[in-house]
Amino acid sequence: MRGFVPPDPQTSVSEERYAVIYTPRKGRTRFPAANTTVVASADEAFAMANAEDKIYPARVIGPSKSSEGVFIFYLMHWLDE
Repeated sequence: MRGFVPPDPQTSVSEERYAVIYTPRKGRTRFPAANTTVVASADEAFAMANAEDKIYPARVIGPSKSSEGVFIFYLMHWLDE
């Protein structure tokens, strides 16, 4: 994935996680931490998702610090597709 910062094998800072993401459109590949809620499992992500409110379950990598100084998560894939 272009622009993606690989996880550090010696820490657990940036790693694969399940999450729910608030986004008006699903065409993006990076999301601010403020719009991303990390959860413990895929089942929990599905339970918290609400397409009507634009909250979608996903598998993400992060958090990483962007060049603008914002913490972001990179989308691995949407769980509902």
